[in-house]
Amino acid sequence: MADFKVREIEGMRQVVIDLHDETIRARRGALSNIRGDIRFTPRLPRAADIFRSAFNREGRIRPFYSGTGTVHLQPSLRGYHVFDTQAEDRWILEPQVYWASEGSVDLGFFRERMFASLWAGDGFLVWKTTLQGHGRVAINAPGPVEEVDVHDTEMRVQGRLVLGRTSGLKFSSQRAARFPRNLISGQNRMRVFTGTGKLLMCMTPYWNQFMYERMTGEAIEGSIFE
Repeated sequence: MADFKVREIEGMRQVVIDLHDETIRARRGALSNIRGDIRFTPRLPRAADIFRSAFNREGRIRPFYSGTGTVHLQPSLRGYHVFDTQAEDRWILEPQVYWASEGSVDLGFFRERMFASLWAGDGFLVWKTTLQGHGRVAINAPGPVEEVDVHDTEMRVQGRLVLGRTSGLKFSSQRAARFPRNLISGQNRMRVFTGTGKLLMCMTPYWNQFMYERMTGEAIEGSIFE
């Protein structure tokens, strides 16, 4: 199994992956540098990938890295979270969350129900990256990530705190309170996850991201404050 590490340097975070005659893939444009005998192979996208990318911000190309050595990906003021997927799980990641994974993890696409994503403020056609198979994965995260188990109930979340979920959880959107009380509640529409499964949640941003956004008034792409 490839060794995924997240290192901190000068207040930034970076994913470093050690390969021993193994294969990984990563988001297009994510590479910083390669050390060792590693082949870099950008594979051409399928027609379906090109079609889906017209409706979302997910990259249609995710290059492969094969061989022995070390791959350094681009550093960020945000952060990264590394976790293992199991063969029986199918993960659905939010747009722009996927960063890198082992070659044994199959990537696919999933389209949310149109009205659920529309009412949640995501748009009418939203395609998300799926992960299936046993292996290691690295994702973008604005802060520390917590894995939350949901057992035959619902989890209501204010804002974009959920970075990914297993397929046993159904996504929807609802008012924070019944009309017209929702108009004075001070809360936006809730993002609701119903069923049994796991959530990857980021409830607190890293301090350097929080300070950057407060000082500049600009949200880092994918921020939970957007």
